[in-house]
Parts: sequence; C-alpha cells; structure tokens
Amino acid sequence: MKNVCILTLIVFSTLVAETAGAQGTSAVPPSPPRDTQVQFFVLWDGKAIPGITKVSGLRRKTEIVETRGGGDPSLARRSPGKTEYQPITLKRPRSSDKEFERWANKVWSLGAGLGAEASLKDYRKNVVIELRDGTGRVLMGFRVYRCWPSEYVALTDLDAEDRAVAMEILVLEHEGWERDDSIR
Repeated sequence: MKNVCILTLIVFSTLVAETAGAQGTSAVPPSPPRDTQVQFFVLWDGKAIPGITKVSGLRRKTEIVETRGGGDPSLARRSPGKTEYQPITLKRPRSSDKEFERWANKVWSLGAGLGAEASLKDYRKNVVIELRDGTGRVLMGFRVYRCWPSEYVALTDLDAEDRAVAMEILVLEHEGWERDDSIR
C-alpha cells in the first residue's frame, strides 16, 4: 500500500508539473544547466570593481537564547537572540586599479598628522554582489549594507620559487545583507 501511495504521488506531481509547463507557468523554477558557468561581480559606488577572483560566503549566525518558564522549570524554550554577520573577504590579483586601496585609506592613513587624519565621513559603502550566467544576465543579487574595510592586504607573500600571483585582499565588516528581490 505504501509503494502505491508513493507511485501515485510521483505520477500526480509529474502531471502537475507538465500541466503547469504547458500553461506557460512552472510550479518549480528550472535549474540552470550544470555546464553553465556562473560569474560574479562586486559593485560599489555604482561601478563594478575589476579583477575580483574570490568572494567569501555571505554568512550570518543568530544566537540562541534559552529561557525556562516558572510553571515548568524542567523545560527550556529556545528563542532567537542577536544576529551577527561574518566579514566578507574580497581577493584579486594585484593590478593598477586602486579601488581597494582608496577605500582602505579612508579608514587609516600612514603618517596622518593633525588635520590630515583619515576621513571617516564616507568610509561606509553599500556593496552589491551579483551572480550572472554566461550571457551576462543577472541571476541573483545581494545587497550588503554599511560595509567598511577592517583589513587590507596590499601585497600577499612573494616567493620566487612559487608561481603564485601577487594578490590584494580586502576584508569588509558590514551590518547585514539581503537578497535583491528586484532581480527576477
């Protein structure tokens, strides 16, 4: 009997999907082909930043708060507490583009004497991370709010015996991210 129910469910699901597809709407969005390469772009100040080869994942973690009721002290209830967002790391081969360095210098500047300190008035920026298919069509985007550089690596370790490329790294602290629902 259990196998008959499962088979019926599979047949029904297939019919629903075929009917929806025939009407021009799909109950389940199609998955991109496996051989399609997804590209990503990072934008701030209204422009794409060139050469970024690696972006760390967008992660958040919500603290768990346990409480016990007075009527039942043996049962602990769990509720969400404070949410923390992990920093985002951007990495790219060292080039003549100075966007990483310019932004990092807004937070700190070497030898800044009295009156020449780094300006903190515009050191925070909103960043957009877009995923695009091979044709350049935007598949999805994420908005990251009030970012600022907490770490800047102008030049990674160099080794004449290693064929690795000199890299530049920018670590961004931020106040949260959300998916851009305007992208369909």
